[in-house]
Amino acid sequence: MSKILYLANPYGFSAQQKALLLPPIVQQLEQLGAMVWEPFARNNQVDFSQVGWAYRVAQADVQDVRQADGVFAIVNGTPPDEGVMVEIGVAIALQKPIFLFRDDFRRCTDSEEYPLNLMVFAGLPEQGWRDFFYQSVEEIASRDKALARWLGSVP
Repeated sequence: MSKILYLANPYGFSAQQKALLLPPIVQQLEQLGAMVWEPFARNNQVDFSQVGWAYRVAQADVQDVRQADGVFAIVNGTPPDEGVMVEIGVAIALQKPIFLFRDDFRRCTDSEEYPLNLMVFAGLPEQGWRDFFYQSVEEIASRDKALARWLGSVP
């Protein structure tokens, strides 16, 4: 049975990013054997004209992080999207495996070691955290990195 990977990302807010940036990432994750839960696709049943829609979307996303086996988070931007950061925080609190994707070359950090705020790395191992950090779409498929091992894609 495939492991469920929650894809924390801000790309659904832009039609162009949703159409061009999201599909190659989803495809790479699925080719590794993950069942991908992409929040914008999963929350499209919400009626945005109804009062309280934002609360229902937020609760659905938290519930999805709870039910997923792990989280793959797109952390581009300086700073990265606030919602993605909250989803990572929920995953850290639940002790879910976390995998980070950042192909943004700008540094957004308070540490010499990490390219982002050090708290984002609290859910990754101290040694070997780079195995959980992806810097290109192509790298997602790497059999030498943590995601492939976690998904059982590596014999």
